[in-house]
Amino acid sequence: MHAFATTLSGPVPEAEAAVRDALGRRGFGIVSEIDVATNLKNALGIDRPPLKILGACSPVFAQQALEIDTAVSLFLPCNVVLEGIDDVTRVSAVDPREMMDDPRFVSLAQDVAENLQAVIDELAVNAPVPS
Repeated sequence: MHAFATTLSGPVPEAEAAVRDALGRRGFGIVSEIDVATNLKNALGIDRPPLKILGACSPVFAQQALEIDTAVSLFLPCNVVLEGIDDVTRVSAVDPREMMDDPRFVSLAQDVAENLQAVIDELAVNAPVPS
């Protein structure tokens, strides 16, 4: 599956603040969040590196998609994943064009993809991993 991704220096909590800010500037709010690492620890006693899923939603894009076909709600919200790896955080978001192959969604999926890619690009420019 194709995803937009970048790696940021620092731990997940620091990266999460930057991700939330960048998404907000593109009209996305966070409507859900899943702390996978904590859930696995609580449910199974498994220790794993930080892994968090933010459910990002643009009300404008969501409404446009729902007007085309309410079945698109199966893909909402857009997942943005933060994964702690050593002392960096990998941030990724799925490319919505891969999930919406119905021709009626081409333009909208392109718009959403461009906005998610812009978020990842902004993060890469503003908080990259030092070389």
